[in-house]
Amino acid sequence: MTFLSMLAPVADDMRRVDELISRRLDSDVPLVRQVAEYLVAAGGKRLRPAILLLSSSALGYTADPRLTLAAVVEFIHTATLLHDDVVDESKLRRGHETANAAFGNAAAVLVGDFLYSRAFQMMVEVDDMRVMRVLADATNTIAAGEVMQLMGSHDPDVDESRYLEVIRRKTAKLFEAAARLGAVLSGSAPDLEARLADYGAHVGTAFQLIDDVLDYSGKESTIGKSLGDDLAEGKPTLPLIHAMRAGSPANRDLVRNAILGGGREDFATVLKAIRASGSLDYARQAAQREADAARAAIAPLPESEFKRSLLELASFSVARQS
Repeated sequence: MTFLSMLAPVADDMRRVDELISRRLDSDVPLVRQVAEYLVAAGGKRLRPAILLLSSSALGYTADPRLTLAAVVEFIHTATLLHDDVVDESKLRRGHETANAAFGNAAAVLVGDFLYSRAFQMMVEVDDMRVMRVLADATNTIAAGEVMQLMGSHDPDVDESRYLEVIRRKTAKLFEAAARLGAVLSGSAPDLEARLADYGAHVGTAFQLIDDVLDYSGKESTIGKSLGDDLAEGKPTLPLIHAMRAGSPANRDLVRNAILGGGREDFATVLKAIRASGSLDYARQAAQREADAARAAIAPLPESEFKRSLLELASFSVARQS
């Protein structure tokens, strides 16, 4: 099962969302238009919009506001990436230069602001206070999660629960909002809305956990970024946290010092310590539990091709290699 085949039930909708994204990125300011076109050309999975479209279709809602909100979710996600890449000083994403590397930090930050404001313009057009509340709360939670992650940078005392809280705020929250909006748009009962939100939160958490695994085990040509970025930034992700907890005293000290110092100089020895501690398998198992919880959350949904795709996406979040 490929990613494209999983999205086949909403393929036409996704094309319409892509067209909408291109139209709404237009600006009379040349630099905004130039950076926006660069971002569109760089591509991306559009996973969050896909979850919104699949969840709304699974609940029988097929009106146009779902397309607008799918684009809104992607704009919010892209804005967070632009700002993240500046904070992290990242140079590569999806196999291309990051916008900050190509256009400079100032342009990346300001175009990120443009995307946030454009997202809120489009959100208001839908004219649904519940929708606006879900997305406003999600955006605020994401920003708080980014600050929490910054506070944990180069801190080897970050434990697993604190790390997972950062993931739930910074990454999983927008997945949660995308899935929840399908239920909100369809006017579903509160229990079903909560189940869709749980699905999104668990899929988003699994997705980030595998991202953290791939930073130590992927291929740069496949994942589209440099291996060891997390270590270079001093991020205590789950593979490192587990290695410090389960590894030998020598390996624990090695990983601790690598987090404190950052950089890629110790990447090979840290990777050896992670593997010796079984930490990559530990993180994969954690991701699998999240995917299983996501699948269980939407079990009561009526059977449909859209539900099947949601179930397959939960499995994809763990099995993916990029």
